[in-house]
Amino acid sequence: MTEPTNSLFASMGLAAPLLKAIENLGFTQPTPVQAEAIPAALQGGDWMVSSQTGSGKTAAFLLPVLNAMMAGGNNSPIDLHRVIGPAGLILCPTRELAQQVAQDAIDLLKNSKGIRVATVMGGMPYGKQMAGLRGALLVVATPGRLLDLAQRRQIHLADVKTLVVDEADRMLDLGFAEDLEDINHLCQKRDQTLMFSATFAPRIMSLASRLMNKPGRLELASASDRHTQITQSLHWADNMIHKEKLLDHYLRDADLEQAVVFASTQVETDRLADALAEQGHAVAALHGAMPQKVRAHRLKQLRSGHVRVLVATDVAARGIDVPTITHVFNFGLPMKAEDYVHRIGRTGRAGRTGKAITFAEHRDRMKIRTIEALTDQRIPVAVVAGLEPKTPERPERGGFAGRGEGRGRSGGGRGAFGGHGRSGAPGGRSDSKPRTWGDAPRGEARGERSERPARSFDERPRSFDDRPRSFDDKPRSFGERSERGDKPRAWGDRGSNDRPRHGAGAGKSFGDQKPWGDKPRGDRPRSDQPRSDKPAGKSFSKPGGKTFAKSGPKPAGKVFSKHSGTGGHGGFSSRGR
Repeated sequence: MTEPTNSLFASMGLAAPLLKAIENLGFTQPTPVQAEAIPAALQGGDWMVSSQTGSGKTAAFLLPVLNAMMAGGNNSPIDLHRVIGPAGLILCPTRELAQQVAQDAIDLLKNSKGIRVATVMGGMPYGKQMAGLRGALLVVATPGRLLDLAQRRQIHLADVKTLVVDEADRMLDLGFAEDLEDINHLCQKRDQTLMFSATFAPRIMSLASRLMNKPGRLELASASDRHTQITQSLHWADNMIHKEKLLDHYLRDADLEQAVVFASTQVETDRLADALAEQGHAVAALHGAMPQKVRAHRLKQLRSGHVRVLVATDVAARGIDVPTITHVFNFGLPMKAEDYVHRIGRTGRAGRTGKAITFAEHRDRMKIRTIEALTDQRIPVAVVAGLEPKTPERPERGGFAGRGEGRGRSGGGRGAFGGHGRSGAPGGRSDSKPRTWGDAPRGEARGERSERPARSFDERPRSFDDRPRSFDDKPRSFGERSERGDKPRAWGDRGSNDRPRHGAGAGKSFGDQKPWGDKPRGDRPRSDQPRSDKPAGKSFSKPGGKTFAKSGPKPAGKVFSKHSGTGGHGGFSSRGR
């Protein structure tokens, strides 16, 4: 016997206005994550929830938060008269997701009075957001703008009773770890913390240990769970032009209602959107470099049906919930394999069916293997008649860690890129030793030496003695004596003209000079070093019998004088300034 509408939601103890809103929205029974998370959150305590994209987790945390603000719930309602700031705070990693969550909250509050929802995110005017915070009991925010307003003392977070961190893994990817800790300190008197993430990775557990108090765990889905409602396929392409032809073929399919095409970069997003528009498609681009008003307008066009194809970067991979999206195309592969799961989750949401089609060149083989390893499933390869790839097909794929078959131990070789491995290397090599320099080139039998042109021993330079010393190509022996000194000139020494000439210090050994400790070595350009340690204008003698003297007019403008120093190192001082 079929249970009456909303009987499962009603058994959870939700307030009557929420039950009526659920019925008006057409939800008859909770999804698995809602059936597990809502009763747990209503009982109190901190909870960590892992669920699949598109599983209905937004309602799983909105309903408990809103229920706490209403009289008639199974837990004690919040005294709204004693609350200065928001009683519920929901943190989202992206603006699009924050807008979507806020809109879902407004839909659930259509039959309620006295509860206002405010959205705080970057890219919007400060004045409008500060005005919307007045009297708001639920705030949906991105961390950066929220902390900005808190530092301006435009929002008071001490009265927050429930904190929700949505898409915690994405928060860490975007570098919000420190912001989350600051927000945690601002609302440390809260009663409950709910954290939703795609996985329970070690970094997520580390974040939870800092934000939560002995949280319970609900692991309802992970990245390895199969999207049974989504049909996935992989098309190998030769180049960018081939990928564009494949995309145009699918976009002209009559079964396609709306589609999201994911590109790798903002430049590729704009270029691809322009190319599709020239082909007659109703298309719009969406990426993070656009002003927030433009991004919001294009999402509104997508939801209203005026845009059939949305070309976007991963900024739109989370936060788009449009029921009429039937196809998702991975035109450019994501940087992280986890983003693939969130991308294809834009279709087939809440029990609907959808298609996820990926275009990849053979240089993307490693990324495909990583995605398959994460999801623990193969992506079936498909071919469009007339658009077959011309690149020769590679051998059959092996395990997720490599290509495997026929190439030694399982998963051996060098992953998706092939090449020689430690066992089963090309050319008949079956030993476990790695190939070293001088081994036979690929394709030769082991033990055979390649025929290389012989070179006489006399053709090679025997020592540095045979090499020219200067640009005049005049050879000089390594031990040949210098023309201006008694010591043999060592290889690499500077010429005598490059050395600074010293006065009293000339002729002293290196150890007789004053140590370098009084003056950092290299703190003055070499060209600025004085060439004497005696006052200017006085003559002095240099070994060899010659006498030198400073004479001649001084240059106009700045007047420089040499001052004596110790150890043969003087300096210049400016008297003209």
